[in-house]
Amino acid sequence: MHGFDWGPLLQGGPLFMGILNVTPDSFSDGGRFLDPSAAAAQARSLVEAGAGMLDLGAESTRPGAQEPSPEQEWSRLEPVLAAIQKAHPGLPLSIDTRHASVAAQSLAAGAAVVNDVTGFSDPGMLALAAKADCGLVAMRSRLREGRLWMPPYEGQGPADASWAIAELAQVKERLRDAGIRPQRILLDPGFGFGTTYTEDLALWEALPGLPGRLDWPADRFCIGVSRKRFVARRFAGDASLPAAERDPATAQAHAQARAWGYRVFRTHAI
Repeated sequence: MHGFDWGPLLQGGPLFMGILNVTPDSFSDGGRFLDPSAAAAQARSLVEAGAGMLDLGAESTRPGAQEPSPEQEWSRLEPVLAAIQKAHPGLPLSIDTRHASVAAQSLAAGAAVVNDVTGFSDPGMLALAAKADCGLVAMRSRLREGRLWMPPYEGQGPADASWAIAELAQVKERLRDAGIRPQRILLDPGFGFGTTYTEDLALWEALPGLPGRLDWPADRFCIGVSRKRFVARRFAGDASLPAAERDPATAQAHAQARAWGYRVFRTHAI
């Protein structure tokens, strides 16, 4: 079978996708890795720590972040992508983008995976995903008027996960209906994307049964909770804990998810 398949990357243990934010304003490390040399150094640290893939993103999705144009996004990504490929030939790279032009340029430059926080809801992104035969990470999120919707995290919200799980099922069905092979796909539940803490907690507690509810194997999900408010509150008991101090809580979350059969984790630290 030709084309991308997640299977070989999942052999021998968990797959950690090291997050590399090439942005001036990400919630955790905005601005630290805009310079290609700094990004390359962080990439080396993540690989040495055990990352089997790097996930490069040039648009912050934190609440209130400024949305860059696709041209700005690619101008940030291009030199970093080239520097990492030179330093780590053969290392699979994922590009975190929701713009089809950026995804296409990244794939042409050698990226192996496209990670879309909007679940390939844009027709151009879906068409590219169907044509390119690359790896895909498809996340559940909520949009309002074309923008990511982030309600107050401590505000009122659903106390069960049914809404979020139904949205994730729609993402799965969208890719299936486009004729995309399931071996290419990881589904991301989208913790913190349009959800409040109560819904995130319900979604987390639903994880043991989620593969059965979606008819989707646990090792074909990507769990992205690294340094988020959810892990600070759920695992450290302090939602106000600074993002840079949330790695122990993130590790606890990863350990629990691994016990439930999950194997792919998008993370700032390993």
